[in-house]
Amino acid sequence: MEAAGLLCLAAAALLAWGFLRVWDSRERTKSQEQAGVLGDGSRTLLVIAHPDDEAMFFAPTVLGLARLGHRLSLLCFSAGNFYNQGEIRKKELLQSCDVLGIPPSSIMIIDNRQIITGNQRKDEYEEIHQDQREENERSAILWKELWSRSLEVSGGWRVQGQGTSRFRIWDFPDDPSVQWDTERVASILLQYIEMNSINLVVTFDEGGVSGHSNHIALYAAMRTLHSEGRLPKGCSVLTLQSVNVLRKYISLLDLPFTLLRRQDVLFVLTSKEVAQAKRAMSCHHSQLLWFRRLYVLFSRYMRINSLYFL
Repeated sequence: MEAAGLLCLAAAALLAWGFLRVWDSRERTKSQEQAGVLGDGSRTLLVIAHPDDEAMFFAPTVLGLARLGHRLSLLCFSAGNFYNQGEIRKKELLQSCDVLGIPPSSIMIIDNRQIITGNQRKDEYEEIHQDQREENERSAILWKELWSRSLEVSGGWRVQGQGTSRFRIWDFPDDPSVQWDTERVASILLQYIEMNSINLVVTFDEGGVSGHSNHIALYAAMRTLHSEGRLPKGCSVLTLQSVNVLRKYISLLDLPFTLLRRQDVLFVLTSKEVAQAKRAMSCHHSQLLWFRRLYVLFSRYMRINSLYFL
């Protein structure tokens, strides 16, 4: 009885190994097919809410798009400062993106802790943000543009006193209990898209994968821009499909369920790419608590991304 059980286990392992070998080969062929749908060499923007979203949820998409020759940029709407680890998490994001092939010059992180006073000079403001700007050389012009329109897009709080007004430029705290303002998110997204000639945007769907309100806010902003016809001509939006908890944690075993359902774009990582995605996630040392280590092992999002066009 025990021997039969071991034989069944060995057979299952052999079948799984064979499946992965076949899938690796098939994915190389499928990349050529999806290039026709997504456009070869597109300027693509990945929009995330927190450092680690790029590896935890979008690694198959990032690596799949790189496989298709896309030029990727990343816009992160917070520094992930919920537990006062913002500075650490910004560095971890840069390290993770390096593993995934996104250069520092293509990364922009919005840190809501930056506050300016109404009587500060612009050169003082830019000096405060020198470190951030060095991380975002290609997007430096966007910082200046956002400065000039900061009062317009902030809509945030204002403190009067002693002839001084204080404004929080971006009010996007890493906090699931805070609802980010859709129009403010949309305004910054649209400016970035226009100034960087983006023709494909990738972000969360209405479920936000984990249900996090910050994730869902990004979808709401992109949905608004899309439905109101404010996106530049030729700019498409892909959203990452949320699945139920059972499917979320069965790793590659979710693939048959995924294939039975409609999706516009499907990325499944090869064995080599899975190892690369795990290395990217391991850069987020501050976030690797025991349950996230289990996530890395069992989540389908470390292997599979199914996406839909808006």
